[in-house]
Amino acid sequence: MDANLAGELAGEGGAAVSDVIVVGGGVSGLTTAMVLAERGHRVRVWAREPAGDTTSAVAGALWWPYRIEPLDRVGDWSLTGLCWYEELAARPEETGVRLVDGLHRGERVAALGPWAGELKDAVESAEGLRCRLPLIDMPAHLKWLEGQVRAAGGAVERRTVTSFDEAAAEAGTVVNCAGLGARELVPDAGVRPVRGQLVLVENPGIREWFTEADPASSQTTYFFPQPGRLVLGGTAVADDWSTVPDPRTAGEIVARCARVRPEIAGARVIGHRVGLRPARDAGVRIEAEASAGGGRLVHNYGHGGAGVTVALGCALEAARLVG
Repeated sequence: MDANLAGELAGEGGAAVSDVIVVGGGVSGLTTAMVLAERGHRVRVWAREPAGDTTSAVAGALWWPYRIEPLDRVGDWSLTGLCWYEELAARPEETGVRLVDGLHRGERVAALGPWAGELKDAVESAEGLRCRLPLIDMPAHLKWLEGQVRAAGGAVERRTVTSFDEAAAEAGTVVNCAGLGARELVPDAGVRPVRGQLVLVENPGIREWFTEADPASSQTTYFFPQPGRLVLGGTAVADDWSTVPDPRTAGEIVARCARVRPEIAGARVIGHRVGLRPARDAGVRIEAEASAGGGRLVHNYGHGGAGVTVALGCALEAARLVG
């Protein structure tokens, strides 16, 4: 592991032990809890639902800073995650992370942020940008993250939170990783859903991922080869709260993917998924404020479509605010 990253994860200098409650059991909450627990904090995660039922579990999930702001900070957070995932990919069965080749059709390095210059083995062609990137099997990865939290002495509890005051009554520091729930809990009216629908099919032998995004449309086209399935997508519809899969949309997703790889048209459908990406008008919020009783409330939410990509980078920044 990169020495600087290893030092941050371990908490160079040694932080004082404190009680921390992390509200939210998705990828951001569990990654933040892992970092804090490994630094010696007494951490409890309060999650309304099992990790496998969160929006994070629905994610594709290819490392890529997609639909997330502010742009001037996203690059550093993303590259921190890239370094970490590349190392976790040495243990794919355990961590759920693999390095997989693929194509971002139509992408050019010059059109991306400065972070794109750090991509290893990225090759531009007439089609777009070919890369070898982390592809994360989210159900497996979330299970691994929970194990890391517990192994470091933390706890993951099922609990519905209606106010941060509930957590502040039991811990000196509360970390808000509530995702879309931050809209009501903070409250923050700038938090809004961006609906994504996926179709799961039996993989007809596809080994590379593919993406093609149309900035002017709510439709995207992508497929990700995950263990036991091929994930097809997708959509990005703002302010749509429906979590019910739409059959017409599913058919359109399969048709778009089949235009890229015709064998997908005959693949047996094995499932449908809908996730609500937790976007925020002002971009990611990572900052601290006073909480009830003189404690501290640290915010870490608003990750949009790149929660997996920036999970560790944002967790480290939030952990620095915890102290």
